[in-house]
Amino acid sequence: MTGPLRERDNARALLAAETERALAGSGRLVLLRGATGTGRSALLETAVARAAERGLRVLRARCSPEDTAVPFSAVLHLLGPVPEFTDVAPGLDDRGSAARLWRLLRSYAAEGPLVVAVDDVDLADDASRRWFVEAARRVDRLPVLLVATERSQYDIDPGAVGLTHTLSPSLVRTHTLAPLTDTAATGLVRAAFPAASARWTADLVRAGAGSPLLLHALLDDLGGAPPAAVPETCAALYPGAYPAAVSWWLDTAGPATAEVARTLAALEQTDGRADGRADRRRAEGRADGHAAHRTDGRTDGRTDGRADGRTDGRTDGRTDGPTGGRTDSPADGRTDCLTGGRADCLADGSPSARVRETVDPRAAAHDAALIADACGADPARVAGWVTAMARLGLLRPDRSGRPRYAHPLLRDAVLAGWSAARRQDAHRAVAEAMLRRGDRAEAVARQLLGSAPVGLPWVSRVLRDAVTAAVRDARPDDAVGYLRRALQEPVPDDTRQRLLTELGSLEYASADARAGIPRLAEALDLPAEPRDRVRTAIALGTALAGRGEVRTAVEMLHRLEGRLAGHPELARTVHTASALLSDQDQTVRQEAYRWLVDTAEHAPELVGASGQALLVRYAATAGDGSAQDAMRRLRALLTEPSDPLAEPFLLGTAAAVAQWADQLDDAERLVERGLAGQRPSLLHPMEQALADVRLDIAAARGAYDTLLAAHPTAPTRHTGPSNADAHALLAFVETGRTEEARRLADGFDLNGAGDSWQLNRFLYARGVLRFTEGDVTGALHDFLECGRRQSARAVFSPVVTPWRTAAAECRLALGSPQEALVLAEEELRLARVWNTPRTVGRALRVLGRATRGRRGLELGEEAVAVLRGSPAEAELVASLLAHGFQLIASGERARGRDQLREGAERAERLGSVRLLTYAEHALRTAGARRSTPAHTGSAALTGSERRIAELAADGRTNTEIAQALHVARRTVETHLTSAYRKLGIKSRGELKTALAE
Repeated sequence: MTGPLRERDNARALLAAETERALAGSGRLVLLRGATGTGRSALLETAVARAAERGLRVLRARCSPEDTAVPFSAVLHLLGPVPEFTDVAPGLDDRGSAARLWRLLRSYAAEGPLVVAVDDVDLADDASRRWFVEAARRVDRLPVLLVATERSQYDIDPGAVGLTHTLSPSLVRTHTLAPLTDTAATGLVRAAFPAASARWTADLVRAGAGSPLLLHALLDDLGGAPPAAVPETCAALYPGAYPAAVSWWLDTAGPATAEVARTLAALEQTDGRADGRADRRRAEGRADGHAAHRTDGRTDGRTDGRADGRTDGRTDGRTDGPTGGRTDSPADGRTDCLTGGRADCLADGSPSARVRETVDPRAAAHDAALIADACGADPARVAGWVTAMARLGLLRPDRSGRPRYAHPLLRDAVLAGWSAARRQDAHRAVAEAMLRRGDRAEAVARQLLGSAPVGLPWVSRVLRDAVTAAVRDARPDDAVGYLRRALQEPVPDDTRQRLLTELGSLEYASADARAGIPRLAEALDLPAEPRDRVRTAIALGTALAGRGEVRTAVEMLHRLEGRLAGHPELARTVHTASALLSDQDQTVRQEAYRWLVDTAEHAPELVGASGQALLVRYAATAGDGSAQDAMRRLRALLTEPSDPLAEPFLLGTAAAVAQWADQLDDAERLVERGLAGQRPSLLHPMEQALADVRLDIAAARGAYDTLLAAHPTAPTRHTGPSNADAHALLAFVETGRTEEARRLADGFDLNGAGDSWQLNRFLYARGVLRFTEGDVTGALHDFLECGRRQSARAVFSPVVTPWRTAAAECRLALGSPQEALVLAEEELRLARVWNTPRTVGRALRVLGRATRGRRGLELGEEAVAVLRGSPAEAELVASLLAHGFQLIASGERARGRDQLREGAERAERLGSVRLLTYAEHALRTAGARRSTPAHTGSAALTGSERRIAELAADGRTNTEIAQALHVARRTVETHLTSAYRKLGIKSRGELKTALAE
């Protein structure tokens, strides 16, 4: 663990000068001070070797705590065997013995110049220390260089005064060794590993923490070729010189300091706000990994050899200082530079202007007080120790300015000296200290994660509060950790049941899906209030259905329903949940709705408002009622009193039907109300259903960017495509990003996907993609397969997937107008039953194309008229383009071109590249061009850009707009930037005027 000395030129120059002085017949005491690991002993060995080369006789001793009981033990080690001190024992006459030993030293000096080297003089026995001080007063008349090293480090328990605290400054030259700068440490690393990258080197330098001892030990452990990454645990090191060096450093500091150091490591280990990796990323962001290096070549924080002979940089024990225990000021009253070596000094000893990363004093004080409370230590001493360690470089600030170990490896090595039980005790002590201080529940909970079970009520309360905070902030993995820890505490069965329900829900939804279902099953078997059992059953049913086990989920809910005879409202809620979950399997769905229909007919009180709402939805999809009647019935149901457990089913169902009925604003309000009532820590089928309706609303409005922003970058595909996947696929097609659409479509093997309405919607979307790509036959196959599956589920209405008109367009493209006509007529019949502009207008458009002739023109014109003023902008554009083609084909070219131009302009505002491309192609075919292509100005804005710009013009912030439209803040910023460019403006204040033009 030794190597070349770096940044010790000033110290070597001082020792060389004093060696020459001794050769000239005049001696002096040179005291080398420094923190543990700064290389005092190595420098002493260098001084001894140089003195020997210059002809000086060498007397040396290394002091040890074991020798403190024997008077003059250190001096006797120096001077060799002394016959009259053979049987030395406590109680020896100090004065006489000191005189005899002094005479012996003088006799050695008479024979020739001497260098007397004493390592770790702070560990010498008291008699020897007094002798060394007295020798320093007299040695200037002898050819004797007295060199001693002394540990000067701030510890929790104050150490003894320095050796030279009673000496005149003229009798001693004190030099304090600073830790290595990053520049010097980098040089050592590169000497050992020349091929290492700058990033890896910088990381290793941080692990060395400015300590020659630690850095050399770490280099020894790493041996030959450097690993791909600097280890973060000592288990990756062999033979273990680094953790041994850290352990020795802590041992020399004393038990109180070691406990504080390890408690800080424990605090950091479980504190989510402090992560050593974040600190390293910040270091790695520098150009070469060490941009904060010194540039003036001076390293020791002092200047020797001044003309006036004063001793800058002396630190020999007059007043307590933050790094060495005592700090002296020179005769002129100026203080020396930082003895921790983390700031430069100019020639006159003043700090340089360059600033290094510094610990936030308030954050340091907060942590110091917390650790002192946990350890029962003096808060002032702990604060001083934190400051000292930060100046030495062992602690560095994290992103929030809090003092943290310079590298995770150093933190791990500090903790290595504690058993698992002792670490758990420390985490508990810190948690209790935090609780006394009134810290946030999550901060306390993070410490409890590392503690053993406490068995006190406050622990469970704190952990549950932390779960609430983590769920609120969308950090499910943290919430899972707190719940798992809470379950280690002794809690009543009903509390355990609720905790298991939340844990299973969160595990299934995010952290560990495989563990979620067994947790929920365990919770369902525990005794609990009926309402809690229903919550658990709904969560378990949601998880089972999500895994494709729909029948198992429904049967489990039916079993629970049979045990709720005394709770009719809860029984109705359970049955509603089973009916909703049955949507994932067509066979189970048929059974569930058959029972629901029969029960509603003979005993409607057993169905309840949420069940009645499901029947309204069922009738809408079956083509058995109009949108107006459906909304009237749902509004009536929404006014009825509803059990809180049943209300989400009612709201979600009503929102879906309102969206089909083109009541988009009402649908949006119902979605928000439903989501506001959800508990994110509990699985519930309506949470995903409401999220799906929100996507359906965005699709109905043609908000393609919203759909793409909501699409997960890494969707879960083990159960087949989701509604979000289907909408994203259509949005990619509409915005002209067909390559991305193709990649998304190819990412699913639909042959292995289970039956679900989401699969049917994805088949429809894939059919649209294939039609756009020119694969009409493939598109027709997808549309017909979608229709077959929907019909098997008794879903006949075009409100969900208008597969008949899509298939009819494929038949027309393939030259089969009669088959297209049959499909279009059937869809128009069903559309008129539901009777919304979207469904009727679409059916009229396709039927007009299939009918041809004057009747076809009339149907096309009717489609345009029906859709004008409706929220179905994309359908209006498609109808304008179709009718324009019909008019041109019939000889009415002027009217046809007008329709095509209007369709093109609307397509551009909508942001539909597919429709715009089709419109411009149609215009060119008709021998016309768009008269005023809108690439700039308010007309150039897409629908989404206009909505966002209008909200911004009304004074909404980006965050408020994102929340209102349910998009990411980045999406809002992107659209505003595009809107500014098209409008030719630079600020929000110009939006209102620009939009009005």
